[in-house]
Amino acid sequence: MASDVQGRISKIIREYEEQGFHRTGTTVDQASADWLSGQVRQLGLEPTQEPFQISRVDPIASVLVAGNRRLEGLPLFDGAFTDSGGVRGRFGMLASNAEIGLAEVVPNAAAAGALGEARRANRHRAIVCITRGGRPGLCPSNADLFLQAFGPPVLQLSSAEASWLNDQAQRGTDVQLIAHAIRTPARSVNVTSIVAGTDPSLPPLVVMTPRSGWYGCASERGGGIACWLEVMRALRPIRPTRSILFVASSGHELGHLGINAFVDRRPGIVTGAVGWMHFGANIGAATEPGNRLQASNDMFDDMLSREMSNSQLNVDQRVQRGTIPGGEAEVVHRGGGRYVSIIGNNALFHNREDRGPQAIDSGVITKFCAAFTSLARKLASG
Repeated sequence: MASDVQGRISKIIREYEEQGFHRTGTTVDQASADWLSGQVRQLGLEPTQEPFQISRVDPIASVLVAGNRRLEGLPLFDGAFTDSGGVRGRFGMLASNAEIGLAEVVPNAAAAGALGEARRANRHRAIVCITRGGRPGLCPSNADLFLQAFGPPVLQLSSAEASWLNDQAQRGTDVQLIAHAIRTPARSVNVTSIVAGTDPSLPPLVVMTPRSGWYGCASERGGGIACWLEVMRALRPIRPTRSILFVASSGHELGHLGINAFVDRRPGIVTGAVGWMHFGANIGAATEPGNRLQASNDMFDDMLSREMSNSQLNVDQRVQRGTIPGGEAEVVHRGGGRYVSIIGNNALFHNREDRGPQAIDSGVITKFCAAFTSLARKLASG
Protein backbone atom coordinates (compact mmCIF):
# COMPACT_ATOMS: atom_id res chain seq x y z
CA MET A 1 0.00 0.00 0.00
CA ALA A 2 1.09 3.57 -0.72
CA SER A 3 0.75 4.48 2.95
CA ASP A 4 3.20 1.70 3.90
CA VAL A 5 5.72 2.94 1.34
CA GLN A 6 5.33 6.54 2.55
CA GLY A 7 5.94 5.40 6.11
CA ARG A 8 9.13 3.57 5.10
CA ILE A 9 10.32 6.56 3.08
CA SER A 10 9.79 8.99 5.95
CA LYS A 11 11.60 6.68 8.37
CA ILE A 12 14.56 6.13 6.04
CA ILE A 13 15.02 9.83 5.37
CA ARG A 14 14.67 10.74 9.05
CA GLU A 15 17.34 8.20 10.03
CA TYR A 16 19.66 9.36 7.26
CA GLU A 17 19.27 13.06 8.09
CA GLU A 18 19.81 12.54 11.82
CA GLN A 19 23.22 10.97 11.19
CA GLY A 20 24.73 14.46 10.80
CA PHE A 21 26.94 16.22 8.25
CA HIS A 22 27.31 13.80 5.33
CA ARG A 23 30.73 14.99 4.20
CA THR A 24 32.88 12.46 2.35
CA GLY A 25 35.54 10.64 4.34
CA THR A 26 34.27 11.59 7.79
CA THR A 27 33.07 9.42 10.67
CA VAL A 28 29.48 10.36 9.75
CA ASP A 29 30.10 9.22 6.19
CA GLN A 30 31.28 5.80 7.39
CA ALA A 31 28.46 5.46 9.93
CA SER A 32 25.99 6.29 7.17
CA ALA A 33 27.54 3.63 4.92
CA ASP A 34 27.20 1.07 7.71
CA TRP A 35 23.57 2.07 8.22
CA LEU A 36 22.78 1.83 4.49
CA SER A 37 24.52 -1.54 4.29
CA GLY A 38 22.24 -2.70 7.09
CA GLN A 39 19.19 -1.54 5.14
CA VAL A 40 20.33 -3.55 2.11
CA ARG A 41 20.91 -6.61 4.27
CA GLN A 42 17.39 -6.34 5.70
CA LEU A 43 16.09 -6.61 2.13
CA GLY A 44 17.78 -9.99 1.77
CA LEU A 45 20.72 -8.83 -0.34
CA GLU A 46 24.43 -8.75 0.40
CA PRO A 47 25.94 -5.23 0.53
CA THR A 48 29.55 -4.49 -0.31
CA GLN A 49 31.51 -1.44 0.81
CA GLU A 50 33.98 -0.53 -1.92
CA PRO A 51 36.68 1.81 -0.54
CA PHE A 52 38.44 4.67 -2.26
CA GLN A 53 41.05 7.06 -0.91
CA ILE A 54 40.76 10.83 -0.63
CA SER A 55 42.79 13.75 0.64
CA ARG A 56 40.11 15.09 2.96
CA VAL A 57 39.89 18.83 3.60
CA ASP A 58 39.59 19.60 7.31
CA PRO A 59 38.75 23.28 7.92
CA ILE A 60 40.40 24.72 11.04
CA ALA A 61 39.35 28.38 10.89
CA SER A 62 37.04 29.90 8.28
CA VAL A 63 36.29 33.52 9.18
CA LEU A 64 36.17 37.07 7.90
CA VAL A 65 37.17 39.70 10.45
CA ALA A 66 36.24 43.34 9.90
CA GLY A 67 36.45 45.72 12.84
CA ASN A 68 34.56 44.12 15.70
CA ARG A 69 32.66 41.70 13.46
CA ARG A 70 33.68 38.09 12.87
CA LEU A 71 31.72 36.07 10.29
CA GLU A 72 32.04 32.27 10.22
CA GLY A 73 31.95 30.49 6.89
CA LEU A 74 33.41 27.60 4.91
CA PRO A 75 36.19 27.59 2.31
CA LEU A 76 35.75 26.34 -1.21
CA PHE A 77 37.27 22.88 -1.21
CA ASP A 78 38.77 23.19 -4.71
CA GLY A 79 40.61 26.44 -4.04
CA ALA A 80 43.71 27.33 -2.06
CA PHE A 81 43.79 27.76 1.71
CA THR A 82 45.52 30.26 3.99
CA ASP A 83 47.71 29.69 6.99
CA SER A 84 46.47 30.49 10.50
CA GLY A 85 47.17 34.20 10.03
CA GLY A 86 45.07 34.45 6.90
CA VAL A 87 45.16 37.29 4.38
CA ARG A 88 44.83 40.98 5.28
CA GLY A 89 43.96 43.75 2.87
CA ARG A 90 41.45 46.12 1.39
CA PHE A 91 38.02 44.68 0.66
CA GLY A 92 36.43 45.50 -2.70
CA MET A 93 34.16 44.22 -5.42
CA LEU A 94 35.23 41.37 -7.67
CA ALA A 95 37.58 42.47 -10.48
CA SER A 96 38.56 45.64 -8.60
CA ASN A 97 42.16 46.22 -7.52
CA ALA A 98 41.33 45.31 -3.90
CA GLU A 99 43.40 42.58 -2.28
CA ILE A 100 40.23 40.73 -1.20
CA GLY A 101 37.33 40.59 -3.65
CA LEU A 102 33.61 40.05 -3.10
CA ALA A 103 31.48 37.76 -5.27
CA GLU A 104 28.01 36.26 -5.05
CA VAL A 105 26.93 32.96 -6.62
CA VAL A 106 24.25 30.29 -6.38
CA PRO A 107 25.36 26.85 -5.16
CA ASN A 108 27.65 24.96 -7.55
CA ALA A 109 28.49 27.99 -9.71
CA ALA A 110 31.80 28.86 -8.07
CA ALA A 111 33.92 27.66 -11.00
CA ALA A 112 31.91 29.51 -13.65
CA GLY A 113 31.15 33.08 -14.66
CA ALA A 114 32.89 36.09 -13.17
CA LEU A 115 33.96 34.24 -10.02
CA GLY A 116 35.49 31.38 -11.98
CA GLU A 117 37.30 33.85 -14.22
CA ALA A 118 38.66 35.80 -11.24
CA ARG A 119 39.84 32.57 -9.58
CA ARG A 120 41.65 31.40 -12.70
CA ALA A 121 43.29 34.80 -13.15
CA ASN A 122 44.31 34.97 -9.47
CA ARG A 123 42.97 38.50 -9.57
CA HIS A 124 42.78 38.80 -5.78
CA ARG A 125 44.83 37.43 -2.90
CA ALA A 126 41.58 35.99 -1.54
CA ILE A 127 37.85 36.15 -2.31
CA VAL A 128 34.71 36.32 -0.20
CA CYS A 129 31.75 34.54 -1.81
CA ILE A 130 28.17 35.24 -0.72
CA THR A 131 26.25 31.99 -1.24
CA ARG A 132 22.85 32.77 -2.68
CA GLY A 133 20.59 29.76 -2.18
CA GLY A 134 16.83 29.57 -2.39
CA ARG A 135 16.60 30.46 1.30
CA PRO A 136 18.94 32.65 3.38
CA GLY A 137 21.99 30.91 4.79
CA LEU A 138 25.37 29.41 4.02
CA CYS A 139 24.89 27.17 0.97
CA PRO A 140 28.31 25.83 -0.09
CA SER A 141 29.24 24.96 -3.64
CA ASN A 142 30.50 21.50 -4.55
CA ALA A 143 34.23 21.17 -5.28
CA ASP A 144 33.80 20.02 -8.88
CA LEU A 145 37.55 20.42 -9.47
CA PHE A 146 38.62 18.86 -6.18
CA LEU A 147 41.50 16.98 -7.82
CA GLN A 148 42.60 20.08 -9.77
CA ALA A 149 42.25 22.81 -7.12
CA PHE A 150 42.94 26.28 -8.47
CA GLY A 151 42.96 29.97 -7.65
CA PRO A 152 43.20 31.89 -4.37
CA PRO A 153 41.43 31.02 -1.10
CA VAL A 154 37.66 31.56 -1.32
CA LEU A 155 35.62 31.96 1.87
CA GLN A 156 31.92 31.18 1.47
CA LEU A 157 29.57 33.19 3.73
CA SER A 158 25.84 33.27 4.41
CA SER A 159 23.55 35.35 2.20
CA ALA A 160 22.07 36.76 5.41
CA GLU A 161 25.18 38.96 5.57
CA ALA A 162 24.96 40.16 1.95
CA SER A 163 23.94 43.74 2.67
CA TRP A 164 26.67 44.30 5.25
CA LEU A 165 29.32 42.65 3.08
CA ASN A 166 28.44 44.74 0.05
CA ASP A 167 28.58 47.89 2.18
CA GLN A 168 32.05 46.98 3.49
CA ALA A 169 33.29 46.23 -0.02
CA GLN A 170 31.98 49.58 -1.30
CA ARG A 171 33.77 51.33 1.57
CA GLY A 172 37.06 49.52 0.92
CA THR A 173 37.27 48.34 4.51
CA ASP A 174 40.44 46.64 5.68
CA VAL A 175 39.61 43.02 6.54
CA GLN A 176 41.27 39.76 7.50
CA LEU A 177 40.21 36.56 5.72
CA ILE A 178 41.17 33.22 7.23
CA ALA A 179 40.52 30.03 5.27
CA HIS A 180 42.85 27.77 7.20
CA ALA A 181 42.50 24.06 6.42
CA ILE A 182 44.65 20.97 6.31
CA ARG A 183 44.44 17.88 4.16
CA THR A 184 44.18 14.49 5.84
CA PRO A 185 44.54 11.11 4.12
CA ALA A 186 41.18 9.36 4.49
CA ARG A 187 38.94 6.78 2.91
CA SER A 188 35.32 6.63 1.94
CA VAL A 189 33.18 3.85 0.50
CA ASN A 190 30.54 3.23 -2.11
CA VAL A 191 27.77 0.91 -0.98
CA THR A 192 26.93 -1.61 -3.70
CA SER A 193 24.76 -4.66 -4.12
CA ILE A 194 23.39 -6.80 -6.93
CA VAL A 195 20.09 -8.40 -7.82
CA ALA A 196 21.27 -11.37 -9.83
CA GLY A 197 19.53 -11.96 -13.15
CA THR A 198 18.64 -15.32 -14.63
CA ASP A 199 20.94 -14.68 -17.63
CA PRO A 200 24.34 -13.44 -16.40
CA SER A 201 25.59 -13.12 -19.98
CA LEU A 202 23.37 -10.08 -20.55
CA PRO A 203 24.69 -6.54 -19.91
CA PRO A 204 23.52 -5.34 -16.48
CA LEU A 205 21.32 -2.41 -15.55
CA VAL A 206 22.98 0.04 -13.12
CA VAL A 207 20.90 1.95 -10.57
CA MET A 208 22.77 4.73 -8.81
CA THR A 209 22.27 7.52 -6.30
CA PRO A 210 24.73 9.71 -4.37
CA ARG A 211 24.79 9.46 -0.57
CA SER A 212 27.13 12.31 0.50
CA GLY A 213 26.81 16.09 0.57
CA TRP A 214 26.57 19.22 2.68
CA TYR A 215 24.84 19.02 6.06
CA GLY A 216 21.93 16.67 6.79
CA CYS A 217 20.70 16.54 3.15
CA ALA A 218 17.17 15.40 4.09
CA SER A 219 15.55 16.55 0.86
CA GLU A 220 18.67 16.77 -1.29
CA ARG A 221 19.77 13.14 -0.93
CA GLY A 222 16.95 11.52 1.03
CA GLY A 223 14.51 11.00 -1.84
CA GLY A 224 17.13 9.35 -4.04
CA ILE A 225 18.26 7.00 -1.26
CA ALA A 226 14.65 6.05 -0.51
CA CYS A 227 13.95 5.32 -4.19
CA TRP A 228 17.17 3.27 -4.44
CA LEU A 229 16.07 1.06 -1.56
CA GLU A 230 12.46 0.74 -2.75
CA VAL A 231 13.52 -0.35 -6.25
CA MET A 232 15.81 -2.91 -4.63
CA ARG A 233 12.98 -4.10 -2.38
CA ALA A 234 10.61 -4.57 -5.33
CA LEU A 235 13.00 -6.27 -7.76
CA ARG A 236 14.85 -8.67 -5.47
CA PRO A 237 12.00 -11.24 -5.32
CA ILE A 238 11.25 -11.34 -9.06
CA ARG A 239 14.67 -12.48 -10.42
CA PRO A 240 14.83 -10.28 -13.55
CA THR A 241 16.41 -11.57 -16.74
CA ARG A 242 19.47 -9.32 -16.52
CA SER A 243 21.33 -8.45 -13.35
CA ILE A 244 20.79 -5.08 -11.66
CA LEU A 245 23.82 -3.47 -10.08
CA PHE A 246 23.06 -0.92 -7.34
CA VAL A 247 25.52 1.74 -6.18
CA ALA A 248 25.11 4.50 -3.59
CA SER A 249 28.23 6.61 -4.03
CA SER A 250 30.07 8.95 -1.72
CA GLY A 251 32.31 11.75 -2.98
CA HIS A 252 29.41 13.57 -4.62
CA GLU A 253 30.42 17.03 -3.39
CA LEU A 254 34.06 16.41 -4.37
CA GLY A 255 33.81 16.10 -8.13
CA HIS A 256 31.89 12.80 -8.05
CA LEU A 257 34.89 10.89 -6.70
CA GLY A 258 32.81 7.89 -5.65
CA ILE A 259 31.12 7.12 -8.93
CA ASN A 260 34.44 7.56 -10.72
CA ALA A 261 35.99 5.01 -8.36
CA PHE A 262 33.05 2.67 -9.03
CA VAL A 263 33.61 2.94 -12.79
CA ASP A 264 37.39 2.56 -12.48
CA ARG A 265 36.88 -0.80 -10.71
CA ARG A 266 34.76 -2.03 -13.63
CA PRO A 267 36.46 -1.32 -16.97
CA GLY A 268 33.89 -1.08 -19.74
CA ILE A 269 30.86 -0.73 -17.45
CA VAL A 270 29.85 2.72 -18.72
CA THR A 271 29.06 1.57 -22.24
CA GLY A 272 28.74 -2.11 -21.34
CA ALA A 273 25.62 -1.63 -19.21
CA VAL A 274 22.25 -1.76 -20.91
CA GLY A 275 21.56 1.53 -19.17
CA TRP A 276 22.03 3.64 -16.05
CA MET A 277 19.25 4.97 -13.85
CA HIS A 278 20.36 8.00 -11.83
CA PHE A 279 18.34 9.20 -8.83
CA GLY A 280 19.65 12.73 -8.54
CA ALA A 281 19.26 15.55 -6.05
CA ASN A 282 16.03 16.85 -4.56
CA ILE A 283 13.60 14.12 -5.60
CA GLY A 284 10.39 14.95 -3.73
CA ALA A 285 11.71 18.11 -2.06
CA ALA A 286 8.74 19.94 -0.56
CA THR A 287 10.03 23.52 -0.63
CA GLU A 288 10.11 23.99 -4.40
CA PRO A 289 8.19 21.41 -6.46
CA GLY A 290 9.41 20.54 -9.92
CA ASN A 291 11.81 18.22 -11.71
CA ARG A 292 14.22 17.99 -14.61
CA LEU A 293 14.53 14.89 -16.78
CA GLN A 294 17.95 14.10 -18.26
CA ALA A 295 18.34 11.30 -20.79
CA SER A 296 20.92 10.14 -23.29
CA ASN A 297 18.38 9.17 -25.92
CA ASP A 298 14.73 9.49 -26.91
CA MET A 299 13.88 5.91 -25.95
CA PHE A 300 14.95 6.31 -22.32
CA ASP A 301 13.25 9.72 -22.16
CA ASP A 302 10.00 8.28 -23.51
CA MET A 303 10.12 5.27 -21.20
CA LEU A 304 10.57 7.30 -18.00
CA SER A 305 8.05 9.90 -19.17
CA ARG A 306 5.41 7.18 -19.57
CA GLU A 307 6.17 5.67 -16.17
CA MET A 308 5.98 9.09 -14.53
CA SER A 309 2.64 9.78 -16.21
CA ASN A 310 1.34 6.40 -15.03
CA SER A 311 2.37 7.42 -11.50
CA GLN A 312 0.62 10.80 -11.83
CA LEU A 313 3.85 12.77 -12.16
CA ASN A 314 4.60 15.46 -14.71
CA VAL A 315 7.91 16.12 -16.44
CA ASP A 316 8.45 19.80 -15.70
CA GLN A 317 11.64 20.32 -17.70
CA ARG A 318 13.83 18.38 -20.10
CA VAL A 319 17.54 18.83 -20.62
CA GLN A 320 18.30 19.23 -24.30
CA ARG A 321 19.72 16.06 -25.80
CA GLY A 322 23.50 16.11 -25.82
CA THR A 323 23.77 18.58 -22.92
CA ILE A 324 26.13 17.52 -20.13
CA PRO A 325 23.75 16.42 -17.35
CA GLY A 326 23.94 17.38 -13.72
CA GLY A 327 25.05 14.98 -11.00
CA GLU A 328 26.66 11.57 -11.42
CA ALA A 329 24.94 11.06 -14.78
CA GLU A 330 27.71 13.31 -16.12
CA VAL A 331 30.20 10.45 -15.73
CA VAL A 332 28.03 8.17 -17.89
CA HIS A 333 27.39 10.93 -20.43
CA ARG A 334 31.09 11.71 -20.88
CA GLY A 335 31.83 8.00 -21.21
CA GLY A 336 29.25 7.50 -23.96
CA GLY A 337 26.82 5.39 -21.90
CA ARG A 338 23.04 5.28 -21.93
CA TYR A 339 21.25 6.89 -19.00
CA VAL A 340 18.07 8.41 -17.65
CA SER A 341 18.07 10.75 -14.69
CA ILE A 342 15.78 12.89 -12.56
CA ILE A 343 16.84 15.97 -10.58
CA GLY A 344 14.38 18.05 -8.58
CA ASN A 345 14.13 21.64 -7.43
CA ASN A 346 14.80 22.62 -3.83
CA ALA A 347 14.81 25.96 -2.00
CA LEU A 348 16.87 24.28 0.76
CA PHE A 349 19.55 22.96 -1.60
CA HIS A 350 22.90 22.83 0.29
CA ASN A 351 21.31 24.69 3.20
CA ARG A 352 21.90 23.74 6.84
CA GLU A 353 18.10 23.87 7.29
CA ASP A 354 17.55 20.95 4.89
CA ARG A 355 16.09 18.78 7.63
CA GLY A 356 12.85 17.69 9.25
CA PRO A 357 9.66 16.17 7.82
CA GLN A 358 8.62 19.50 6.32
CA ALA A 359 11.57 19.33 3.88
CA ILE A 360 10.22 16.33 1.94
CA ASP A 361 6.99 15.26 0.28
CA SER A 362 6.82 11.53 0.94
CA GLY A 363 3.77 11.22 -1.33
CA VAL A 364 5.71 12.53 -4.33
CA ILE A 365 8.70 10.32 -3.47
CA THR A 366 6.34 7.32 -3.33
CA LYS A 367 5.16 8.12 -6.87
CA PHE A 368 8.76 8.33 -8.08
CA CYS A 369 9.49 4.98 -6.44
CA ALA A 370 6.65 3.43 -8.43
CA ALA A 371 7.80 5.01 -11.70
CA PHE A 372 11.44 4.02 -11.22
CA THR A 373 10.53 0.47 -10.16
CA SER A 374 8.39 -0.07 -13.24
CA LEU A 375 11.10 1.30 -15.52
CA ALA A 376 13.81 -0.82 -13.87
CA ARG A 377 11.66 -3.92 -14.26
CA LYS A 378 11.27 -3.24 -17.99
CA LEU A 379 14.92 -2.41 -18.61
CA ALA A 380 16.01 -5.56 -16.76
CA SER A 381 13.48 -7.85 -18.41
CA GLY A 382 15.53 -8.78 -21.44
